[in-house]
Amino acid sequence: MVKAEYWDVTDAQVIEKTGQPLAHWMGVLEAFGARDKPSKAAVDLLQNDHGVPRYWARTLTTHHLKQGQ
Repeated sequence: MVKAEYWDVTDAQVIEKTGQPLAHWMGVLEAFGARDKPSKAAVDLLQNDHGVPRYWARTLTTHHLKQGQ
């Protein structure tokens, strides 16, 4: 089981790995309607359309979904 804080990432980490702050990616996922789509679709969007490494695309997508709970 993954610890809840595993998905808690900082702006510094996200900027280092993706070039953009966390708020940017949360906006991209909101605009995409990620909450209403399969998480794989959101991961694919970040990875394929925005060049986010797969690990970080998954992390950002999960972070986004957990923020809405």
